[in-house]
Amino acid sequence: MFLKQILCLALILSIFNTESVLAQNTSASNYNNSMQTKLIQPPYLKAGDSVAIVAPSGVLNHREKEVNQAKALLESWGLKVVIGKNVYKKANHFAGTDAERAEDFQKALDNPNINAIWCARGGYGTVRILDKLDYTEFKKHPKWMIGYSDITGIHNQMHNQGIETIHAMMCTSMTDDLSDIQETIETFKTAVFGNDLTYTIEGNADNKTGTAKGQLVGGNLTLLHTMLGSNTSINTDGKILFIEEIGEYKYHIDRMLQSLKRAGYFDNCKGLIVGDMSKMRKNTTPWGTSIEQLILDVLAECDFPILFDFPAGHEKDNRALILGRTVELVVKKDISVVEFEK
Repeated sequence: MFLKQILCLALILSIFNTESVLAQNTSASNYNNSMQTKLIQPPYLKAGDSVAIVAPSGVLNHREKEVNQAKALLESWGLKVVIGKNVYKKANHFAGTDAERAEDFQKALDNPNINAIWCARGGYGTVRILDKLDYTEFKKHPKWMIGYSDITGIHNQMHNQGIETIHAMMCTSMTDDLSDIQETIETFKTAVFGNDLTYTIEGNADNKTGTAKGQLVGGNLTLLHTMLGSNTSINTDGKILFIEEIGEYKYHIDRMLQSLKRAGYFDNCKGLIVGDMSKMRKNTTPWGTSIEQLILDVLAECDFPILFDFPAGHEKDNRALILGRTVELVVKKDISVVEFEK
């Protein structure tokens, strides 16, 4: 009887170990698949194509001038422009009601004759329409979606739908003197027309050196934090994360990064690109370190390169980034390179 019990126990342990190995292999396979999945690249723009301007977030009070400038810019490149019927609507904080903003965006998604969707501005509001959007027709005719800041919510959603997007200037980025935003405009044009996109970035003594390769994901830190726990949160396994922010206290930056860290955002991440951290607020109790050191402290256990001072975010120099595209990242103390795969 005792011998039978031992044999049964051995059999159970053998089955358990086999199932454990299979589970590990499945997990590894899923992880590798997440790294290798190539996103759909919408067709690059060409003369004669149409761009829809929509406003999925904040109200455009007295911003007609910038929208008209943006329209003129696109037309100077040989593109046609369609402005959403609800762009100038006002519903308190927002550019129209949630239903009106979603309607404009949905029409642009569904229309096969629209080749790109350009967001007029950010602010706050995309999170309120994300669950109203249907990507069925969009997937049949993928098109570029362009914007930054609050538009990160839509970038995330499209990434999870398997489509590349462009993190770049919006209509309200326009200025009277376009030479002030020359790099911003040039890289925007480079991205949407499909020319080679490579950045050589001046060094920062706080850079964490190294090389990495992976899909680029991310955007505004607050929005990435907001998406946690939802089906719009992104999987960063095997990917390079980009973050930028404006108007936050350092302790709040730390809080959001700690939340992402606890959620596993950085466990299998390949690298981090830190864009502009603009107009940081001063708390009555000083944080005590630079924003660079704050980030390095949060990610002290992470073994991947970190590039600081990438010119993208809420400054005039807002270089275009193709989210979902594989990039090669080389980070050094004196100079760094971000090269997008063709």
